[in-house]
Amino acid sequence: MDKITDNSTLKRLRNRYRLVVMNDDTYEEVVTFKLSRLSVYVTMSITFVLLVGLTVALIVFTPLKYYIPGYGSRQSKTELQLLKYRTDSLEIAIKDKDQYLDAIKKVLTGTTPTQKDTTILNVPKEETTND
Repeated sequence: MDKITDNSTLKRLRNRYRLVVMNDDTYEEVVTFKLSRLSVYVTMSITFVLLVGLTVALIVFTPLKYYIPGYGSRQSKTELQLLKYRTDSLEIAIKDKDQYLDAIKKVLTGTTPTQKDTTILNVPKEETTND
């Protein structure tokens, strides 16, 4: 088997081909192109890069970027952070009030487990001075 060398690959890329567009009814040549594989690769690569570049430019420099999910204006992000902060604060306040109401309910119904304080307090006596 013949091994493919860099020289033969380069030759294949540079071989010239003719692309002919013909009228099917009259067999008249409408357009003729002289092409090589290398020129086709280069043309397709440049076209791809230009299309990607134009698409990115269209999205970045026009208001279309606001239709992308997750992308928003600076103002909306700030408002969202403020709302999140307020929501967290309200949740904490509601939890604290629920605990307070549960404690009051237990006290009023008498279902609180009571523990007697068994520690002895050493209260210092006030010294009285006669002046």
